[in-house]
Amino acid sequence: MNSYNRHNDTICAPATAQGIAAISLIRLSGPESHRIIRTIFTPVSTNADMEHPVYHKLYFGTISNEEGLLDEVMVSLFKAPHSYTGEDAAEISCHGSVFIQQQLLALLLNKGARLAEPGEFTMRAYLNGRFDLAQAEAVADLIASQSKNAHRLAMNQMRGGISERIGQLRQQLLDFASLIELELDFSEEDVEFADRPAFFRLLGELRDEIKQLIESFGTGNAIRNGIPVAIIGKPNVGKSTLLNAILNEEKAIVSDIPGTTRDAIEDTIVLGGYTFRFIDTAGLRESDDMIENMGIERTYEKIRQATIILYVCDLSACSGQSAEEMLSEFRSYVSDYTKHFILVGNKIDQLGEIPPHFSEMVEMHTVFVSAKRRENIHLLAESLLEAVKDLDAQSHAIVSNIRHLQALQNASAALQQVEEGFRNGLPTDLAAIDLRDALYHLGSITGQISSDEILGNIFGKFCIGK
Repeated sequence: MNSYNRHNDTICAPATAQGIAAISLIRLSGPESHRIIRTIFTPVSTNADMEHPVYHKLYFGTISNEEGLLDEVMVSLFKAPHSYTGEDAAEISCHGSVFIQQQLLALLLNKGARLAEPGEFTMRAYLNGRFDLAQAEAVADLIASQSKNAHRLAMNQMRGGISERIGQLRQQLLDFASLIELELDFSEEDVEFADRPAFFRLLGELRDEIKQLIESFGTGNAIRNGIPVAIIGKPNVGKSTLLNAILNEEKAIVSDIPGTTRDAIEDTIVLGGYTFRFIDTAGLRESDDMIENMGIERTYEKIRQATIILYVCDLSACSGQSAEEMLSEFRSYVSDYTKHFILVGNKIDQLGEIPPHFSEMVEMHTVFVSAKRRENIHLLAESLLEAVKDLDAQSHAIVSNIRHLQALQNASAALQQVEEGFRNGLPTDLAAIDLRDALYHLGSITGQISSDEILGNIFGKFCIGK
């Protein structure tokens, strides 16, 4: 992507989704936006002066091409820097006919605009200082948000939640780095401007805060992309039926034949403002079937990736002794007890009452359901929400972007190198290299330090028109 090399072009694109709709919005940005509008738009009101328009006001009128009247539209003009991109800009609200959109875009191109590349409007906003790089990336997250908490997280990021904290960390480090650089200028005089004990305290505080940000990625990623929930258990205990009951649709194939599910099946649902990503896995058992064993291996991988694990058992085939064996077997499958575990006792429709020996398993948190009849599925939903109640999307400093995570990890490693270097008597000029490296990685998050390659990679993933 090389849009930043054509920053003076006037660009245009639909800002609404493709297809037929009641209304479509066409957006322009660039120095020729207002001129182009004046050449194609005729306001209905005789009092409207498009040479000296009122900005941020809607004008009703018509747009015509060489073949005649194209559409009745609403037009709004924005004057730099008071627009989304920080440039002169315009928006045209037309009827949502695909033909009208295509003809209108062709007309704009004919008058001197060019089609925007993916993310170019937001990239121009970044280049014009409307917001920093982390805030620009949050725009894409806001567009993609499908739950209340994902929306809230994106809004916090877009308003500068993570940027403010990173900026504070970087400024603290920059103040000391400046003193270190000053020492290099007076290296022949063997003087120290930076208080070493205070510097070590700062490095420790910075590394602790960066560690907290890194650890917040688990929460941020779960809120942003969906909380992974693995449904595991032996074959034929009702895992696929449970998935269908949770999703309220026939997503997975249900069969009495053991080993039917051979690969992970995923789908999402929003509960209580959180997106849960359910993963139906192959049944855990010994098998001579190579394909089934590959599915079982993938089950173990999904267990490692999951935040919540639903271990499904068949109550109708479970005696007191087999329940104890099942619990022991479960512990052999899962060793990471930082995860949330919910034991799902299935097929209560085949029992007169819940087996009394299950009271011993309440400590694992047990929910009794009939996936086939979709009984008590609401109790399972309540248990899932209880498991994630501590996920806080309102915090202003949650990392949800893998690029930010990697930058923080690199900054933390560089700071460790700085501290070890100074403590081991490394020459100041060599330690300063690691210090600059840490500053670079922190600055790359907000775009204080960026490259054309980084910008192209980030904004190239945006939708066209944004």
